[in-house]
Amino acid sequence: MGDTIVDTLLDVKKKKIEIFCEEKLNNGMSAYAILDELGEGLREIGRGYKEIYFDAELMVSGWNAKKALQILKPLLQEEVKVEEKIGKVVIGTVKGDVHDIGKEIVTIMLASDGFEVIDLGTDVEKEAYAKSVQEAGADIIAMSALLTTTREYMAEVIQYFREEELEVKIMVGGSAVSEEYAMEIGADAYGKDAVDAVKKAKALIQNHCL
Repeated sequence: MGDTIVDTLLDVKKKKIEIFCEEKLNNGMSAYAILDELGEGLREIGRGYKEIYFDAELMVSGWNAKKALQILKPLLQEEVKVEEKIGKVVIGTVKGDVHDIGKEIVTIMLASDGFEVIDLGTDVEKEAYAKSVQEAGADIIAMSALLTTTREYMAEVIQYFREEELEVKIMVGGSAVSEEYAMEIGADAYGKDAVDAVKKAKALIQNHCL
């Protein structure tokens, strides 16, 4: 019996992930489909956090996801030349969460579609979001969370932005987030996946310009 996707993500030697990507690509699977499969594994680990999996497993799965992204990134990036940027987006995974594979895919797709993207990485605090938005003059802040234990920080960021009266549209996403939760915490938009995130970002820009 072969390794499951979770086994591959929890391989501390980071060898299984290379074999996994190579085999999938050789079998004709697209880079996006491979990332979808990896996302399922990450979500399974996220659901078992604090009960089956702990901080060490989260860290290892994050390493392996990054390794996969390094391998697949050249296949994800389209050669798109955009003369004029349609908007600026500050993006980051929220404080307490170190997963960034989903955020990375959204970043690539936003950039390919004409957005200027400022990627703050993972474990981002509200002050860092705010500073970047002010310095860049960003139109949108995009927050991601894989863990249900960290998605609550999104609400804290949104409240902070409202209190500081920072004029920016806020979009949230990630496997720990639903459209209902996004509405509950007062986000302007919810991206269920990378394609949807680009569509929602464009809509936010268009509505802002009306």
